[in-house]
Amino acid sequence: MQTRCTATLGFVARFSFQPDTPAHPNSVRPEPRHPSEQWSTNSSSLGLPNDRKEGFANVARWIALDNDNETFVYGKFDELAARNLLYLQSELLVLEKQLNELDKNDANSEDLDLKDAARTWETLTQQSDTGNEEMRVRMDLIVRIRVKLKEYHEALLLQSEIAKLKRPNKRVLDAYRQWFKKPHPVLGGQAKTFLDASNDLVALNTSETDHLSLFLRRQWPAKASAPITELIDVRGPSPSQFAVISILVAAVLLVGSITSLYFVTNNAAKLAAFTAAFALSVGLMTNVRRAEIFAATAGYAAVLVVFVGGNIANSQNVPTAREWPRSSPIF
Repeated sequence: MQTRCTATLGFVARFSFQPDTPAHPNSVRPEPRHPSEQWSTNSSSLGLPNDRKEGFANVARWIALDNDNETFVYGKFDELAARNLLYLQSELLVLEKQLNELDKNDANSEDLDLKDAARTWETLTQQSDTGNEEMRVRMDLIVRIRVKLKEYHEALLLQSEIAKLKRPNKRVLDAYRQWFKKPHPVLGGQAKTFLDASNDLVALNTSETDHLSLFLRRQWPAKASAPITELIDVRGPSPSQFAVISILVAAVLLVGSITSLYFVTNNAAKLAAFTAAFALSVGLMTNVRRAEIFAATAGYAAVLVVFVGGNIANSQNVPTAREWPRSSPIF
């Protein structure tokens, strides 16, 4: 009887266990997840993963959530890169000095084999293979220079490409930092500080930085269904919407200027207004340089002058209603 009561009490205790009560005095209750680590209820409809990840896996997943890949932000390590180039350069300077000393010794030597090896590559390799110590030293030095020079040139070219990369957008960087440091850094060790040096960061893909794009990103309504794990500032039209807006503005400037020739009589006003509007639109909607703006505006103005000139000539050649003979038939 006592055994049956004990089993019954254990059964009831197991199924009446409350989540707030630890299962064992030494057990640790898991801490609640931070809101920024929780997925919204509609994450499945957005195609987002529902499994929880930690550390580098969590950061990598958050970076991959951005469809525009603006969150691919990494450190450049400019100081380390500069020091590495200086080290390689110094090594090459030392090797070059050693080679120059060997050349000087060859020039001052009376040994015909040395002079022949200085002029003939086959002789140099043959004497180096046969055990000539001086030729072997020279050949080893040549190989070291070849390897180090290749490494140095590759580092130079890579650094030149990295120098062309742009800094991350302030909007993206602020969102990255806000998510990354919630309320504790997602990564530990030195990795938790890599976003602190703004001048030493690069973005593998940057958004449009023209004035129109920036204005639309500020004024565009935010996505109401975006989960908190996405970028904090998700406002802004998509690239296709940007393209539609640009096409509409271009159509208005091109078609509108030609159509207005039949309604506005002041030709100077037409040229000035549409030329100014074209230059303003190119400056606001694109990232072209000032020289390119001047060239495009000059071409646009030349096209307008051709249409205006043709319109003036036609208006001068076509008689008005008063000039038509009364006896002449209309058709």
